Amino acid sequence: MRSSRFRLDVRSLAAFRIAAGLLLAADALLRCRDFGLMFTPSGMFPHQALRAFHGSTACWSLAFLIDAAWWDAAVLALEGVSGLVLAAGFQTRLATLVAWVALVSVIRRTAPATNAGDLWLACLLLWGTFLPLGARASLDARRVPGRPSPSPTRIASLAFTLQVLVVYLAAGLAKCNEHWFTGTAVRDALSVHDHGTALGAWVVGLPGVATLAGVLVVALELAGPFLFLVAPQPRIRAAVVFAFMAFHASVAAFMTVGLFAPIGLVAWLALIPGSAWDRLRTVSPGPLPAACDNDAVDAMPTNGSWVSLAAQGICGGLLMLGIIDATSQLLPHKPPLPTTLRTAMNLACLRQEWEMFGTVLHQEQWTYARGVLVDGSEVDLLRGGQPLQRERPAGGFNSLPHHRWHKLLWVLPKPSLRVFSPSIARALAEDWNARHGPEQHLRKLEICFARLTALTATDAEPGVLHELVVATWPPRDSKGTGNLDRWLEEHDSPEPKSSGVR
Repeated sequence: MRSSRFRLDVRSLAAFRIAAGLLLAADALLRCRDFGLMFTPSGMFPHQALRAFHGSTACWSLAFLIDAAWWDAAVLALEGVSGLVLAAGFQTRLATLVAWVALVSVIRRTAPATNAGDLWLACLLLWGTFLPLGARASLDARRVPGRPSPSPTRIASLAFTLQVLVVYLAAGLAKCNEHWFTGTAVRDALSVHDHGTALGAWVVGLPGVATLAGVLVVALELAGPFLFLVAPQPRIRAAVVFAFMAFHASVAAFMTVGLFAPIGLVAWLALIPGSAWDRLRTVSPGPLPAACDNDAVDAMPTNGSWVSLAAQGICGGLLMLGIIDATSQLLPHKPPLPTTLRTAMNLACLRQEWEMFGTVLHQEQWTYARGVLVDGSEVDLLRGGQPLQRERPAGGFNSLPHHRWHKLLWVLPKPSLRVFSPSIARALAEDWNARHGPEQHLRKLEICFARLTALTATDAEPGVLHELVVATWPPRDSKGTGNLDRWLEEHDSPEPKSSGVR
């Protein structure tokens, strides 16, 4: 008996392929903005620091093969070119595999500026190598017209579906707390000093919106995957798909989370039921391809070599481990994975953390880079050399160049990321000096992270301001070189920058 609950339509897979390929090309172009700082050997992420951060040779990357700017450029170009080839559907299976290798390589090369959405796309591309992404609307399909569409195997179809759904299940379970049910988590997360845009901060400021949004988000993330799995009617599954797509469109408008929102939209394209395409064709006849017997292919094993099936089985087992690993992070005491399994998951780049925004503290956070020029003036290097604004810079994290800077500076205070502190400060200082004349050169640089923690959940109460210097240039060494000069300067200044009660 053929199951219909995991029927994947090749038209949906084609839509996913085209959108994912264009997204890869766009990502490669956007990353060019910071190529010198985020990719080259003289940039913020030198190979030695990256190896110490990853902590395992299983965290491979093509970029690690040669430590040269031209090779980094080649790896980044490979991501963009493979994305365009994938979108066109030429040698689709090979293009998907190359795109996965290129994306994983770029992710590992710029790990501190990578978010969960990037890793999610890598997982989806891995499963895409086992699916007939080029069966429709592709150059491959045009080369052999009339050939029946190949059917995906059960493992690949089920794994791709679960890979999409587990994201929301883990995130929804993490959100089952009073902060979300009362709306305070939504309000704080959408602050411009957290992950919100100006529009998002304004919307949740309206009466009752934060509480309603908190309940709806948790309900959608918990009920949506379950409903998609058990609903017998394609219309219900289609409604779930479009509800999540609307959710990601809202995330893109209200939050600064990089490519996570577009990647979410792309992921759900693959799960659109075939009946939705059929209805769309009846409404808009013409360019849309007609349905055929092989368009709606289900998850039963049909074809594929033993090698392919074995590879899918191994990756499927790793996916289940990834799901267990992701959901076990919600436990008070998470059991560590055995070294062998952790190595295997790193090789496949399937390790994920989806308890994001589970606990949103009532606080405001911001960062700035205090650069002291040779004439004694102070500027903020993170904001294009604007006059320094220590306390809550206008626009919050939105005033940074873009989300990858937001992500990098958000996690830099973590102990595991501090290995990059010297190289980040050095690269920023050298970049500034290279773009300015000697009269505007830096004398010193301090990258600071500040957190204003409220004592209660009401804005009227005072809070405690914590400030941490996370990187300096010239660096502070273990012998204290340079620390005395900084101490004297800070204590001579009329404005103390130490923490205190507001």
